[in-house]
Amino acid sequence: MNWAELIPDLMEALKITLIMTFSSSLIAYLIGLPLGVLLVVTRKDGIMPAPTFNTILGVVINFLRSIPFIIMLALLFPVTRAVVGIAVGETKAIIFPLVISAFPYVARMVEGSLDEVDHGIIEASQSMGSTNWQIISKVMLPEAVPSLINGAAISITTILAYTAMASAAGGGGLGTMAIVDGLNIRNYDVMYAASLLLVALVQIITVLGSGLTRRLDHKKR
Repeated sequence: MNWAELIPDLMEALKITLIMTFSSSLIAYLIGLPLGVLLVVTRKDGIMPAPTFNTILGVVINFLRSIPFIIMLALLFPVTRAVVGIAVGETKAIIFPLVISAFPYVARMVEGSLDEVDHGIIEASQSMGSTNWQIISKVMLPEAVPSLINGAAISITTILAYTAMASAAGGGGLGTMAIVDGLNIRNYDVMYAASLLLVALVQIITVLGSGLTRRLDHKKR
């Protein structure tokens, strides 16, 4: 194996993986963050109690979370084709099912982060006449920032793992390189190189997330 020839292919696969991972993570958070907030504030003991809505939302999110990504990928072929014009064979066709699989996971991660906020602070804000929006935007979310960042790092690494499975639909990236260009044709140098690069990405994201969480967590200072 000529490693000088392999490096450009690895860099191209890395670029595709990063595009899939971070674009789908961003969109998943745009959907999942408000849903996670709604899961918390609409509880029976929340600041905007709506138990029926909360139950329905929770059931939908749990249902979507229970479907493995590879099955979701196949189930969404018709919808993906209608939304992006193609269901398989291109990176843009993978981002849509990545988002659909990821946003329920993100919603639950956000819910868990907001659950860590001291209820005494919320009650104090209510007693001072703060509106529900002020409590959410100026109390709950800021107080949960360290946990939200830690959850984001976990979510991004999960989505990164999903991209490796996207090779089943020709999504490209390091997963496709490891499986299609490496394992399937027994080119093990390619498989190991792509796999190690994926592992390195996971470690980098995890370390950055943990470091930023510690830096912002004023409770531990």
